[in-house]
Amino acid sequence: MALLEPKLNIKVAQRQILTPGLMQMVSVLALNKLELKEMIDAEMVENPVLEEINESVPMLDEVAEREERLERSAEEAAAPPKDVFNEIDFGSYFQEYLDPGYRTQPEYEENEKPSFENFLSQPTTLSDHLAWQLGSLIVDAKLEEAAEFVIGNLNEDGYLTASEEELAASFRAVPGDARPGNGHVPDDFAPDEMASLDLIRRAIELVQRLDPAGVGALDLRQCLALQIAAQRQEFDQMYGGPLEATDADAHGSFRDEAEAHIEERRRAMEVAALIVDHHLPLLQKRDLKDLARAAQVKLEEAQAAVEFIRTLDPRPGRMYNREQPRLIEPDVYFVKRGGEWVVSMNEEDMPSLRLSRRYRNMLVSENTDKEVKEYVKERFRSALQLMRNIAQRKSTILRTCEVIVRRQQEFLDKGVEALRPMMIKEVAEEIGVHPSTVSRAVANKYAHTPQGVLDLRFFFSESANGPEGADTPLLVLRRKVRKLIEDEDPRKPVTDEQLAAILQSQGIQITRRTVAKYREDMNIPSTHQRRRRE
Repeated sequence: MALLEPKLNIKVAQRQILTPGLMQMVSVLALNKLELKEMIDAEMVENPVLEEINESVPMLDEVAEREERLERSAEEAAAPPKDVFNEIDFGSYFQEYLDPGYRTQPEYEENEKPSFENFLSQPTTLSDHLAWQLGSLIVDAKLEEAAEFVIGNLNEDGYLTASEEELAASFRAVPGDARPGNGHVPDDFAPDEMASLDLIRRAIELVQRLDPAGVGALDLRQCLALQIAAQRQEFDQMYGGPLEATDADAHGSFRDEAEAHIEERRRAMEVAALIVDHHLPLLQKRDLKDLARAAQVKLEEAQAAVEFIRTLDPRPGRMYNREQPRLIEPDVYFVKRGGEWVVSMNEEDMPSLRLSRRYRNMLVSENTDKEVKEYVKERFRSALQLMRNIAQRKSTILRTCEVIVRRQQEFLDKGVEALRPMMIKEVAEEIGVHPSTVSRAVANKYAHTPQGVLDLRFFFSESANGPEGADTPLLVLRRKVRKLIEDEDPRKPVTDEQLAAILQSQGIQITRRTVAKYREDMNIPSTHQRRRRE
């Protein structure tokens, strides 16, 4: 029987471990200019050893030296006798305690005031817009609460994210009875329950009557039907009855023409509602003849109905849920000087760092405590590491952009059609770093070029080899495919095989399957779906 006993074993293994300095270098390299500026500002607040070089503002070292000189000169000078009575400021005394009226603050006193950014208006979201309308209505408290719950379950496009039964079940599971996390929901929907199915349906109908028309729908068919119903109701309110005849002899023909246009508009809405309710798949195929035949209407009526449907918004919530514009500032400039393209870093408004001389004196001073010295040493190590990483980031970005400029001079001179294919691996081999380093160096960074402010990743693209050995970037190839499709005849759209033949005639060897893949990646419909039949 073997006995259990402790033993010591030696095992040799190799592991790649990132030190804190390397981790910081990797993170600093991936930052763009704005993000790097925020990081430096945060480090300056946390690390007192770091100082920003600013000629207009005196450094802490200069202020300290100036104070030492003043103190030394004050000690050397003979101090004249002072009258204690003259040191009393009676003016401020009376102003502070005897004057009951209004008085302004001294000029040197700084009061904390709220930033003007706090007064900027926030963009109105779809939920805010619907909640504002719901608050202006006089409805039952339970119905209003259910409507707020429905509004909270709308996605960015304005559609409901769950069915009526799921909404009712979720609404009943809301922790209103002090039972958070209770996922059990009864199967029955009693009429007296707060979250009954009938209440949710009434809440959905209430939300669907709000602006914009089409919100609260479960699918595209219902969204378009709601918009058509809202426009038909508004149209009937405006043109419900016949036009008044003020002067039949002089304006009778104009009145008849206006009534004809109104009737055509009303008929187009009627046919549009019929198509959306029963023939939506045929509408997606863009076959007017089959659509008119299935709806049992004239071809002209079907065409007018389709034109009306095109005016509807399939995503009504997007007008309130627009993405806010993102501020972009170029990290590098591609400038032509003396007939040669050069790269320069955009260091405007970037803080220039230096190490504090005052803290360096504390390290060599014998009067400094040991704990204080250890703290200052650690802060110096952190500051030096940060400054080295910032310098390394600048060097890596410059070397990477210099390779880009060398390989893409024709693009900078002529435009996107002259863009050459270039891989990250090739640039990494040329500057002698790992491809992941180049990938981080160009991530979320922009270059100011004669062709506009472009993402640095824009310059990296795979190639499609031609029969003559010329390479074409995939970006240019996709642009060619899109341009050929945009210039086609809608009645006779080009097929993927024809597109491949056209590109092959231009020296680009490509197959039909590759063209179909690029077309699908650009969300371009097939030839059958693009064909417009009259």
